[in-house]
Amino acid sequence: MSDTLTTEGYDNAIPLHKVSRDGLEEWLKTLPPSQVRWAKDNGFTAKQNEILRLPDAQGGMAAAAIGLGTEENDPWHMAALARNLPAGNYRLPEDADPKHTAIVWALAQYKFDRYLENKNTGKAVLTLKDEGDLNEAAILIDGITLIRDLVNTPTCHMGPSHLSSVMKEIAGRFKAEFSETVGEDLLVKGYNSIHAVGRAAANQPRLLELDWGRADAPKVTLVGKGVCFDTGGLDLKPSAGMRIMKKDMGGAAHTLALAQAIMASGLDIRLRLLIPAVENNISADAFRPGDIIKTYKGTTVEVDNTDAEGRLVLCDALALAAEDDPALILDFATLTGAARVAMGPSIVPFFTDGDDLAQGLAGYGVTERDPVWRMPLYAPYAPGLKSDCADLNNMGSGPYGGAIMAALFLKHFVKEPEKWVHFDVFAWNLTDQPGRPKGGEAMAFRTVYAYLKNRFGTSS
Repeated sequence: MSDTLTTEGYDNAIPLHKVSRDGLEEWLKTLPPSQVRWAKDNGFTAKQNEILRLPDAQGGMAAAAIGLGTEENDPWHMAALARNLPAGNYRLPEDADPKHTAIVWALAQYKFDRYLENKNTGKAVLTLKDEGDLNEAAILIDGITLIRDLVNTPTCHMGPSHLSSVMKEIAGRFKAEFSETVGEDLLVKGYNSIHAVGRAAANQPRLLELDWGRADAPKVTLVGKGVCFDTGGLDLKPSAGMRIMKKDMGGAAHTLALAQAIMASGLDIRLRLLIPAVENNISADAFRPGDIIKTYKGTTVEVDNTDAEGRLVLCDALALAAEDDPALILDFATLTGAARVAMGPSIVPFFTDGDDLAQGLAGYGVTERDPVWRMPLYAPYAPGLKSDCADLNNMGSGPYGGAIMAALFLKHFVKEPEKWVHFDVFAWNLTDQPGRPKGGEAMAFRTVYAYLKNRFGTSS
């Protein structure tokens, strides 16, 4: 999204203003009489997302203003302005946060146009004063754009092999090590759960791995659910529920974007990224309700429902991640509808036994305006995962607390749950709003990146 941001020509760029209802009269006093009259003649009242273009003496645009209404702290007000201004160069309001404003500005002009004849051109460019603000914003914008693009791409072009190509390209760009285990080789290495979920698809299941950073840096492992399409398996989803299941690799998209941001920033981390990439499809070889799978950890799991496949592919990857005792394991997954019932589509619930870790993430969720909320790993619910004929069942015993039950299932496969965080993301906007178009979306990405950057710093 670098074509929407620059640091060149700041003084010559068209100034932008944010105007609240309460601050309207004071703002008008800063304008020349001709522009005050223009504002009043055009009925500008500073209501939310109301836009006013102020003319200069030659009939061009001297400045532009966006109304805030009474929502002065809404970070997305600049998005409405960005997507409604003509192509040109504009500069930040004096009181704007450069990084957040730049992010919102660029995201306002995002459009998934891969399959459209008419591409997204003629963008309004925001001019920043500081190169550092631009670089920091660009890293985050590139990550968010990557998440949106990957989630929005249909499975015909974003199956397990395509995810592999994306990770391989990112690894090559940053001189990281890339490897993958594909098809029957998963069974050889004991990744039986990943193989079971993905074996029915023509695009073979695989476990993708990326490694980067100095060997003695703190180890951070990311695990992303890469279910590239989820039919529900033999416990088939209804058509309405299946319609947007191309987004079920949203967890993988988030971890790929985080890995890219970590490497682009040069964070002082020994990074490991694991993505179990599968399609949960239907064929004569599909796994069945009642099947028992021996996981990579050795724990046996009875399949109660084939539509609870995400936790099955994650459990092998989490057990592998825990083997080298990293300082931190973060997993991202579009895991449960129960998380949406609890938190709605925009707030990301997360689970961890690490109190300091949870407090830090919650704090960055506020400062980054990227909301997350801690939910409990409530141990008294864990017996609900018991099976009569295996160590665990992949579903809880009842209809309640589904997000917690899924998190408790995953917890079984990590050694130190106080150093592990599970994010149950939606990765999707249900409606079109300024800066947040309907479709794939990054959630908790900025929060986690800020936490990692501030905890581990950059490499010297």
